[in-house]
Amino acid sequence: MDLSAISGLQQLGSTGGVNYASGLTDMSLLADVVKTDKAETDGTMFDAFLDMAISNIKTTNNYLSDWENEEIKWSLGETENAHDLTIALQKASTALQYTVAIRDKLLDAYKEIMNMQI
Repeated sequence: MDLSAISGLQQLGSTGGVNYASGLTDMSLLADVVKTDKAETDGTMFDAFLDMAISNIKTTNNYLSDWENEEIKWSLGETENAHDLTIALQKASTALQYTVAIRDKLLDAYKEIMNMQI
């Protein structure tokens, strides 16, 4: 499963500002973004969240690629260590579940905003 096509979204939010590349797994970065001054975050809050989301997708894609590579190695008999395959599978599964959960929460929030009466 290749999620690299979504990396083009980074160009939408690349107007400068805060650049966090460690993903959504590090919540201390999110706290740093929230603590900054209002004047500083006017144009960068979206950029920060977009960069974190893209980084999370790239990390998930890397875990999925690692799992596929381990599966191929094990299938071809290049390695007899099923432990590495199991670890790669679990990392990929957890990362994908996390990414899907974040997507679902964002879609729910979007739907709720669209249903608001003005």
